[in-house]
Amino acid sequence: MVVHEHVRGRRTVDLITDVVQAISDLPFPVVGVVAGAMAFAESGLGLGSIVPGETGVLLLGAAAGTPVRYVVMLLVVALGVTAGDHVGYLLGRRYGVRMRELRVVRRLGVRHWDRATTALLRYGAAAVFVTRLIPVVRTLTPAAAGAAQVRYGRFLPASLAGSLLWSAVYVSLGAFAGASAAHLERLLGRASWVLLGVLVALVVAVSLVRRFRRRR
Repeated sequence: MVVHEHVRGRRTVDLITDVVQAISDLPFPVVGVVAGAMAFAESGLGLGSIVPGETGVLLLGAAAGTPVRYVVMLLVVALGVTAGDHVGYLLGRRYGVRMRELRVVRRLGVRHWDRATTALLRYGAAAVFVTRLIPVVRTLTPAAAGAAQVRYGRFLPASLAGSLLWSAVYVSLGAFAGASAAHLERLLGRASWVLLGVLVALVVAVSLVRRFRRRR
């Protein structure tokens, strides 16, 4: 039993290392463009429920193995996020209070729209920043800001700040994973692999439950 667990652990290390190495070997401009596109999809109204943008950025962040690449990836992803914000904001300006009744909002969940609206009432334009790390709500807040006729001069800095925050979190996690993958086998023992497996299972379970709720 112990031998089988050890073998599975080694295979997991090899798989993680191979994935990270494959991403790192790709042309960095291509990786950057794909990461920016996935960040846009995650933030763009409704697109995040189709394209797992946060997971993609996390994986592609493994290619940010040098300070220069890290800064470039950080900025490209942040621009992708704020571009997605602008899609929601412009749609909110166009449709106003009718946004709540649109199919895309109903698919994401009207309750999340109401939470975004409540955050706007409480924080004003800063809600775009405050809700940045809250799944689904972060996608709807820019549209709610547009529907509430929040001035663009207030929306833009909040969107940029929130986008940099989101980018810093996911790109940093990806870069850290990329830098650490080659050393996992040396640093982690069998007990740590069990803990890592439990954490991965929890992340996957939470992701599946969240997507199931979105579809409902």
